[in-house]
This record gives sequence, structure tokens and C-alpha cells, in this order.
Amino acid sequence: MPLTVRQLLLDNPGILPYISSDMNTRELSAIASNAHRIVATLANDYPSRHGSQPKVLNAAGSFIENEFRSLGYEVESQYYDSHGSKVRNLVVEKKGREPGRSAIILGAHYDTVPETPGADDNASGIAGLLELARLLKGSSGARSVRFVAFPHEEPPYFYSNLMGSRQYAGMLKRTGENPLVMICLEMLGFAGERYEQRYPAPLLQVLGRYPKYGNFIGLVGNLRSLSMMSFVRSAMRKHCTVGVESLTAPGFISPLFLSDHSSFWKEGFPALMVTDTAFLRNPHYHLPSDTPDTLNYDFLARVVDGIHAAVLALDAVE
Repeated sequence: MPLTVRQLLLDNPGILPYISSDMNTRELSAIASNAHRIVATLANDYPSRHGSQPKVLNAAGSFIENEFRSLGYEVESQYYDSHGSKVRNLVVEKKGREPGRSAIILGAHYDTVPETPGADDNASGIAGLLELARLLKGSSGARSVRFVAFPHEEPPYFYSNLMGSRQYAGMLKRTGENPLVMICLEMLGFAGERYEQRYPAPLLQVLGRYPKYGNFIGLVGNLRSLSMMSFVRSAMRKHCTVGVESLTAPGFISPLFLSDHSSFWKEGFPALMVTDTAFLRNPHYHLPSDTPDTLNYDFLARVVDGIHAAVLALDAVE
């Protein structure tokens, strides 16, 4: 019988060490290498993948589609109109053994702001998405896992109905589907001991609640997502060899809503953002200097390892 989050954590306190992704050094190296290739291709071959340059944006989408297909997945395109151009969400599903159970959704945006290569923002998120699709391909979970690549996260589309994630979350709402959780992959690769970390509320650091340096991955959730936040954080901390910090707060507080997870919050779905904290750490945010050589691919691989373990653990939750 499926367990609730509370039952799984309280009644089985030792369960998380045994829901393991069993990641070894060789696999972590493979993730890092694959992620570097994907980030470099998107940043170098498809820079400025923005709605103002629809040919580049759509070409980047085709690259991502081909990557999914090379892993053996079928890809569904959810097209919609944007100022006279057709753009699309790319949707891939790894079907679970029990179709009636709510799905886990992993998502990342593939657009950039104009005139930037967008290595961290957000080729790193797409690399994480594709690597998770590869890692989960051979698993046999009860629950379906969906991988979605979104366009139009960046301005001027953000927080409008032209966001790919708004289109997708709205479709879920209209069709009556209720995902277990949406996990948004938003900038996963900028980290290190030498980077000073800033916070939306400086008091958090003054009180010693959060680290001074940017050597951790962050989880962000709204109040509705609190139980999922607790579970994912616990699973990641058990298996992720980088620090995992979290913040749960009302969803209207900026900058906590600044990515595709907010589209799912808007529809009442639980959703989390996994992030290196963007402009609170990365000085190259939304600049031409957001290039592949600035990223820490070992860190990115270890974050993917943690998310992979969390997804495997979520399969036991109802």
C-alpha cells in the first residue's frame, strides 16, 4: 500500500539510506562529462535562444528532442502560439507500473535572455533533466516520471500565459491531473568555496541559518509544498555529497517564485525549485559571460545524483 510522506518519514526513519541511487565515482564522472557536452552545445551552438530569435530557440528545442530520442524515449511536442510564432514544450514520459498513481514531473527551461549563451541559465538545468532521463530509463518504479523542457521562462514572457510552464500546468489543471510534485531545475552548475553567497533576506545569514559561501544547492518551496520539501531535502541530504539547504515561504515573495515552479504554484500543485541560487551567487547571471567554462560540473553531477535518489524515494509516496 502506498505510504504518505508523513508515514514514510516517521514510521520508517531508516528507510532513506536504503532508497539509494547507488551512484559510484565512474557514474558521477559520466554525468559530469555528459552535462559538459550538453551545456557546451547549447551555449556555443544555440546562444541567444530567446523568443526574439525563434529559429534559434526552435533549433535548441530540436537538439533537446534528439537527445531524448537517443535515450530511447518518445517525445511529445505541446505547441502554442507566441506573437505569431509557434513554440513548444517537449514532454517525455517514463511510464510507471501503476498508471493511476500521480506522476512526478521534472522540468527545466531551455530559453535564455537575448545575446547570452546561458550556460548556467539554463543549459545546466537542461543537462540535469537529460541526465536524469538517462539515469531513470532503466528503473521500474510504480509511478510515472515526466520530463518537460519549457520555452519562454525569461522576460518578457515570465509570469505571463506565454510561459511554456504556464501552458503545461494549465493543461494539467484543465484535464484534472494532479501531479505528486513538480521539481524545477533552475541553474545547477555555479558553485565553489570562493563564491560569497547572498540571500534575499540578509538576516538569514546574520543569524547563521545559512552558509556564507556558495558551495551548496538550494531547494525552494511554498507553504503548500512543505511536506514534499521535507521529503526531498531528506532524501537529497542522505545521498548528495554537496550541501543541501532549503527555504519554505509564502509563494508571493520575490525572488522565490522566479522560475517555472511558480506556474505550478499558481494552479495549486506542490512544486519545488532546485537551484544554485542564480544572481544571489553567480556574477554572470543574464550576461554574455555566462559561459560553459564558468561551471563546476562535478558539483552539477552530485546535484543530479541527489535528485535521482529523491525521485527513487518519491516512488514510495502517495
